[in-house]
Amino acid sequence: MRVHLKSPQSLSASQRHHRILRVSVITALSFLLGACAQLNPMNWFGDDEVNEPKQLVDIQREVVLDRDWSVSVGNGQGKTYTKLTPALNGGVVYAASESGNVVAIEADSGREVWNNRLRITLTGGVGAGNGLVMLGTKDAEVLVLDQFTGEERWRKLVSSEVLSAPQTNGDIVVSQTVDDKLVALDAEDGENRWIYEATLPALTLRGTSKPLIAPNGSVIAGFSNGTLVSVAAANGVWRWEERVAIPEGEYDIDRVIDVDGDLLLDGGRVFAASYHGNLMAFDLDSGRIVWGMEASSYHGITQGFGNIYYASDTGHIVAIRNNSEDIVWENDDLEYRELTAPVAFGNYIAVADFEGYVHLLSQVDGRIVGRVRVDNDGVRADLITRNGKLFVYGNSGRLAAFTARQVTR
Repeated sequence: MRVHLKSPQSLSASQRHHRILRVSVITALSFLLGACAQLNPMNWFGDDEVNEPKQLVDIQREVVLDRDWSVSVGNGQGKTYTKLTPALNGGVVYAASESGNVVAIEADSGREVWNNRLRITLTGGVGAGNGLVMLGTKDAEVLVLDQFTGEERWRKLVSSEVLSAPQTNGDIVVSQTVDDKLVALDAEDGENRWIYEATLPALTLRGTSKPLIAPNGSVIAGFSNGTLVSVAAANGVWRWEERVAIPEGEYDIDRVIDVDGDLLLDGGRVFAASYHGNLMAFDLDSGRIVWGMEASSYHGITQGFGNIYYASDTGHIVAIRNNSEDIVWENDDLEYRELTAPVAFGNYIAVADFEGYVHLLSQVDGRIVGRVRVDNDGVRADLITRNGKLFVYGNSGRLAAFTARQVTR
C-alpha cells in the first residue's frame, strides 16, 4: 500500500499534462450525434498504450463489511456500457436492470415491495421521489412509474438517449440527454414544459451528470462543453452559466472536458468536477466562483471530516481540505481500477472497482482498512449509503446491503 500525504500544493505540471483517461472510440457501437462521437470512459485508443490496473496487495484489515441482505435485479448493467445506479428514498431502494426489471426493496430488511418487468432497454436511472420512480430508455424516452406500486404512469419521447437519472421536485421531471439538452416534463402527465440546449462538442465521454434541483428553485446541470448552467425550475429561464473547464489542445480528444460526475450541493455552494479541467465550487444563487483547483475527474464528489473527496481520472482517491487547495492525502493503490465515485460511509470513504471489490479508506489518512468482493462481474454503479448501511449494485444484477464492523484484536 502507498498512501501519499500531500503538502498544501497542487499537482505538478507533469502530472497535470500526462494524465491519460483510458477511453476508446467504439466505432461499431458508439452513438453518432450529428458531428459528435461518444467515448467509453474506461478504455483508451491509439499507440497500443494500455494503462494496466494496479494489482491489489494485502491490507491490514481494520473493518469488515457484513452482508445484511442481497437480491437479484434482472441482468444488471447488461452487455452495453450502462451505469444504472439505484436510488434511495423513504427507506426504500429502487433499482433497475438494463433488461427492464425495476424493483423496490426495503432498505432495512431487503424485503421486496414491488417488481415491474418492463421488457425495454434501460440506459438511465434511477431517480425516485415525490411519488415517482424515473428512468431513461435506449429509445430516447423518459419513463415514470408510481413510486408505491411500480405501475407505469407515463412515458415521453425526448431528443436522444438518457444516460443519467431523471430528477423531480413534484412539479417537473427533469432529465439530461446525451445531445446536451436539459428537458423538463410535467410531473403529472409528461407534457413538455421547457428545454435548455447547450453547445455539443465534437467529441464527448459517454455519460452525463445527473441534474440537480436546488432548494432555491433552480435546476443545475453540467454539460460536455465544460460548463455548469443554472436555469429556473418553473420555466427554464437562464440564471447563470460558468465554466468548470476550458478546452485545450490541438486534437478533439485533448479537448474533451465533460462534466459527467454528479454535482454536490453544500448549503449555498454547488461543487462540480470536469475531465481535463478543475474541481470548483460556485455560489448557488449567482454562479460566482467561490473556490477551485485543478483536477481531472469524471466522477461525483463527496465530503466528510472537513474534506472534499474525489476520484481522479487515473483512479487516485484525493482528500482536499474544504475551502482550500490543501491536499490532505492521496491514495494511488487503486490506480486505473475503474473506480466508482467515492462516498462517505461512517469514518470511511467507500469505492468499488472493475473486479467487483469494495474498498474502505480511512477518512483520516487514506489507508485502505477494509475490502470485500461483492460481484465477480465488477461494480460500475455508484455506491449509496443510509443509516449505517452501504448499498452496492454489481454489474451482474446483485443488489446487496452491508454494515461495517470493527475488527477486534
